[in-house]
Amino acid sequence: MRPDQGSRVSPRKLRLYGTVAIGVLTAVVVTGIITRSKGDAQLKEWTDAQAVPSVAVTLPGTKPLNATLELPGRLEAYSRAPIYARVSGYLKGWKSDIGAQVKAGQELAEIEAPDLDQQLLQARADLANAQAAAKLSAATLARRKTLLASNFVSQQEIDERSADLASKEAQVKSQQANVERLEALAAYKLVTAPFDGVVTERNTDVGALISGGTGSGAAMFVVSNVSKLRLYVNVPQSYLPAIKMGAKATVTVPEYANRTFPATIEASAQSVDVSSGTTRMQLAIENPKGELRPGAYANVKLSLSSDVQPLSIPASALVFNSSGLRVATVNAGDKVLFKTITIARDLGREIEIASGLSPDDRVIVTPLDGIADGDQVRIAGAGKNGKDGKPRTSSNSTTKTE
Repeated sequence: MRPDQGSRVSPRKLRLYGTVAIGVLTAVVVTGIITRSKGDAQLKEWTDAQAVPSVAVTLPGTKPLNATLELPGRLEAYSRAPIYARVSGYLKGWKSDIGAQVKAGQELAEIEAPDLDQQLLQARADLANAQAAAKLSAATLARRKTLLASNFVSQQEIDERSADLASKEAQVKSQQANVERLEALAAYKLVTAPFDGVVTERNTDVGALISGGTGSGAAMFVVSNVSKLRLYVNVPQSYLPAIKMGAKATVTVPEYANRTFPATIEASAQSVDVSSGTTRMQLAIENPKGELRPGAYANVKLSLSSDVQPLSIPASALVFNSSGLRVATVNAGDKVLFKTITIARDLGREIEIASGLSPDDRVIVTPLDGIADGDQVRIAGAGKNGKDGKPRTSSNSTTKTE
């Protein structure tokens, strides 16, 4: 046997080796193709996923039913009387300055009116003259009547004398009424307080010229009853159904930072001001010690009563455009659905919704620019604030409106 015969490979083995090599090569090529195809599919899936915008959603929060509303208000005297002069003249003197406690009928000032005094003297003289003329006419008529039976006077003369007497008596009544009018006017030379209270303004002094009966310009005095005060607040229209007549309120003022004063809602204007969208309401406050002052600023906390728990959303969720005020929600298919809403209260960072949303609506916290109805979205953090999330609850139940 020759040496190269032992190392020679048979054709059968060569074919086997070739088949194995081709199989391995084919497996490598197929595996590469499959891997590349799978990678392309994953890349496409990732690219498509990245093309879908990601949004954060939240469920509308609920607030407790005993919510309150804080509003600014203005204190006013329960009774306030600007006092103007009824007669013209010069101020002779005044008796009560600002801050003085006065009683009903107490003299505040006296006006010197010489013109009025002379008019009264003239009227009394005219009255005396008319009374004398009427007395003479009555005596003349009586004498004429005694002569009527003897035919010394005619019935015509008696009738004329009777008419003259009636005319003279009418003149007496006219002059008497004029005297009483001037006497009543002269009584106004004494300026008096109309009720118990405090003099809160004095806008005159001795020697000042007084123009009576005009009722314009600054009042001579202002008398206010401060034992009870009125407090006026302007309540936004959306809160009116939750505020009841007779309800209690709490009042605070800057000068008593650590104190509160009780008040009662006693009246409403029953109309909405078109310029502000508010209704004026009146509250009554007892002020027996005079600690609160008319004209002062006050902060009022009103209790709101409602049978329905209000829903609230973040203020950033609001979208306002040509379609109105809306919020973007995500439906069951993770597609955008815009809903039109109305606002009940603006709480600053939160908005209380009057209508348009349900507790199960998933609200997009910050809608993306250009987002539209039907757009597919991905929910960021699903399971926290998403489909399986719980509604937000807020501990802040007080609304403060400036």
